[in-house]
Amino acid sequence: MFLRHARFRFFDDYSVKIAEAIDALDDEQVWTRPNESSNSVGNLLLHLSGNVRQWIVSGVGGAEDTRNRAGEFAARGSVSKTELIELVKTTLDQADAVLAKVERECAAANSDAPLQRVCSPQAYEVTVLDAIFHVVEHFSYHTGQIVFAAKWLAEGRVSFYDDRRLNLEK
Repeated sequence: MFLRHARFRFFDDYSVKIAEAIDALDDEQVWTRPNESSNSVGNLLLHLSGNVRQWIVSGVGGAEDTRNRAGEFAARGSVSKTELIELVKTTLDQADAVLAKVERECAAANSDAPLQRVCSPQAYEVTVLDAIFHVVEHFSYHTGQIVFAAKWLAEGRVSFYDDRRLNLEK
């Protein structure tokens, strides 16, 4: 259940909200920073992709870790919003293949033992469950930041729920 829920959050919740938020922005807005100590939406997308790749694709899945974390935050408008969305989608697809494999391992073992295996993403020794939980939580946190920034930069063009219902309750 945990793995199915993690996959649901990535594909049917967070990535849907990110795509809608990004769709409301132009390439310049994607790279807008409120100040130099803050990140742009573009930086956050690079960061999410790097984090998912490092913790799940590499840490859990065993792929080579080639992350340049500092580069995620140093980038300034070097990637189009279309390329950023494609990067996140590709990374999530790779992570989903790893999560599906862990799910099959759990089913074959009829146990959560594969979730208790120790892995070492970003030089931390954690269980597979801990690594996946970290990434889901981290992705959620930055999804909220991306949505906030998009609502700020593209006022009135980002909405996920039918707010008319709230007005009927008054």
